[in-house]
Amino acid sequence: MVSVAIFDYGAGNIFSLKNSLEKAGATVDVITNFDEPNNYSGLLLPGVGNFDPAINSIRNYSKTEFKDYVGDMPVLGICLGMEMFFENSEEGQEKGLNVIDGKVIVLPPSLKVPHMGWNDLEIKRPGKILEGVDDGSWVYFVHSYRVKPSSDNVITAVSDYGIKIPAVVEQDNFIGTQFHPEKSSSVGKIMIKNFLDVCKK
Repeated sequence: MVSVAIFDYGAGNIFSLKNSLEKAGATVDVITNFDEPNNYSGLLLPGVGNFDPAINSIRNYSKTEFKDYVGDMPVLGICLGMEMFFENSEEGQEKGLNVIDGKVIVLPPSLKVPHMGWNDLEIKRPGKILEGVDDGSWVYFVHSYRVKPSSDNVITAVSDYGIKIPAVVEQDNFIGTQFHPEKSSSVGKIMIKNFLDVCKK
């Protein structure tokens, strides 16, 4: 059985994510700092909260740096969790985790914001979390910002919301989804299982 941790920013309900992981066979701990021994095979940064408070909870309450704690352990960032992988966000003033080059920008005012509901994926290239996921699969979004990576090479899937939104990014051990796999029905279950499979390697 694979053991993973969810980092809790204290921002909201992470029950559905924990539940999805446990249903997929994982042992799940909820952590609030990086000072405990890291006995985990994977880490999840959930998708609820605001950029600055979430970054500060990662940065300010642990003696251990995020990158030192993580090392080469697989990390899944969901929505806000993915946005924090980048250098900065228009949602806040704080610097991001800076593990992927690029920034986070607000969705254009010409679109209905937040982007909320089901939308389909356009798979651009193979990815660890997309194994067995069909092109055109539908997933559940709730967001007002989008990532703008410096290189398109990290984008494995996009979604069309009047503009092309990076929906899945992967670089090294960091995997991000702009949508919520734990709310994305059978397609989301495949992705959760795929992430846990990566954690087992």
